Amino acid sequence: FPMISTLAEWRAAREFVERERSVLKTPPIQIGIMVETSSAALLADRFAQEADFFSFGTNDLTQYTLAMDRTNPRLAPQVDALHPAVLQLIERTVEGAHKHKRWVGVCGALAGDPAAVPVLIGLGVDELSVDVPIVPSVKARVRNLSLKDCKTTAQRALDAADAAEVRAIVAERHA
Repeated sequence: FPMISTLAEWRAAREFVERERSVLKTPPIQIGIMVETSSAALLADRFAQEADFFSFGTNDLTQYTLAMDRTNPRLAPQVDALHPAVLQLIERTVEGAHKHKRWVGVCGALAGDPAAVPVLIGLGVDELSVDVPIVPSVKARVRNLSLKDCKTTAQRALDAADAAEVRAIVAERHA
């Protein structure tokens, strides 16, 4: 479910699915949350007790976290999902999800950004969902990375001042 901000919203959405599933007499299905709001990320530990998985909508999460409209031509260049504030929300979500044995995916542009791949892996993201044409390049990128190096990169990225510094760290460590 997209744009979940509160446990009450999540529970209402899940209840709706369960009612319809019961009417249709279908087996249970996994349902999860698109993490697109800071509140969902910050409450990930609570959501993970009830949701089956998490998937990041990094475009929205970044826009809301940085309070910048990504459709505004003057602001769009500054809306970078590798900003440390966004990365800290991803880290917190992954920790909450993994505590309850839930998986976390990232979809969209960030998952296919070569600079983001080592950071996301280092933060413990379980799945990268990308457009079909770039699957081979992302797979090749992943194959050439070490988990230990990615974790070090991610830790440095979390302490960076801004997205430009994160990109410089990745360029230095994973040229």
